[in-house]
Amino acid sequence: MEFVRGDHVEVCSREEGFLGSYFAATVVERLAGGKFYKVKYKNLVTEEDEFQPLMETISAAEIRPSPPRYIPVVFRRRDAVDAFDNDGWWVGEVTGRKDNLFSVYFRTTGDEIEYPFNRLRAHVDWVNGQWVSPPSSSRGL
Repeated sequence: MEFVRGDHVEVCSREEGFLGSYFAATVVERLAGGKFYKVKYKNLVTEEDEFQPLMETISAAEIRPSPPRYIPVVFRRRDAVDAFDNDGWWVGEVTGRKDNLFSVYFRTTGDEIEYPFNRLRAHVDWVNGQWVSPPSSSRGL
């Protein structure tokens, strides 16, 4: 898929400590025939100026369109979710619920953290130009 200036996208980080995270960005420029893109992040800022959005050149393999916003009625145990934390979306799995907080386990770090419903979204993968929901083995909460 090719992106053009102004497209809202997400960048999948492949850096150590950031695996399994996606950061919202806008395409600034398409480079090298679409093999690279210059993006401006929505929530990440430069080290020099905390009010200046970070701009970065990334490979086409690290970029995807912003996912559709699915609004489930409830998340269930073992549902794959993205939790908004540290300025990005992190892939995890629902492990429990207590009142309005959902426990989410992150395989990449081994952490389990509680989040309110409004900081979660259903996880979907971008596969061959289509959004695909991972298989769920929900058991209910």
